[in-house]
Amino acid sequence: MTILLTGSSRGIGAAIHQALTDAGATVIGHKSSNAGSASGLPADFADPAGPTALWTAALEQAGGTIDVLINNAGVFEASPLGDGDWTAQWERTMRINLTASAELCRLAVLHWQARGFAGRIVNIASRAAYRGDSPAHWHYAASKAGMVAMTKTIARGYAREGILAFAICPGFTMTGMAEDYLSSRGGDALLADIPLGKVADPAEVASVARYCALEAPPSMTGAVIDVNGASHVR
Repeated sequence: MTILLTGSSRGIGAAIHQALTDAGATVIGHKSSNAGSASGLPADFADPAGPTALWTAALEQAGGTIDVLINNAGVFEASPLGDGDWTAQWERTMRINLTASAELCRLAVLHWQARGFAGRIVNIASRAAYRGDSPAHWHYAASKAGMVAMTKTIARGYAREGILAFAICPGFTMTGMAEDYLSSRGGDALLADIPLGKVADPAEVASVARYCALEAPPSMTGAVIDVNGASHVR
C-alpha cells in the first residue's frame, strides 16, 4: 500500500504520516519547499506547476503505482476586508487549499482509471466548511467548503470503479499554529465554545485519516467525518 500524503512535515500531516507508517503503509511525504530539515518531496502549491510536479515525482518514487492520496496541505492566513491584497490572498488560499488538491485528485483518478485499479482519496477539510470562520478568513472557509463538495462529487462519480473518497473536518487542532490562534482569541473563551472542553490532538485526526485510507468499508464513500469536540454538529 503506497500513499501520497501532502503537508506531511508538521502538525496533522506529521501525525497522519506516523499513524500510517505504524500501520505498515509506505508513505510518500510532501513539504512545501526545499528549505528546512523536514523530509518529503518538495512542491510549492502556490505555483500552478507544483501539484503535477509532485505527482510525477511521487509516482516515480512509488515505482509507478499510488494507491491512496491524502490531501492535507493548506494555509490559514488572515486577510481582513480592508486589506489591499485581499483578492490576491483569496486567490493564493484557493490555489493552495483547493485547486492544488483538485489537481492531485484529478491525476489520481486518471491514474486509477488507466490501470483499472481501485483507489482512495482522503481530503482534510475543516469545520469551517460548514460553520464558516472569522471575518478575516472568508477565503479559508470557502476553500474548505469546496474541498467537501469536491469529495462528494468524486465519491458519487467514481464509486462503481472502486474509487472512493472521504473528507475529514477537524475543528481546532493543537498544532503550534492552533496554539497561537487560541492565544490570540482569548483561549478560555474560545474553548468555552467546544462542548468537549479541549481542542483535538493531531493524533485524533490522524486516527480517522488512517481508518479512511486503510480500513473504511466501500459503502462509506462520500462520508464527511467531523472531529471537532461537538463544536459544530450536523
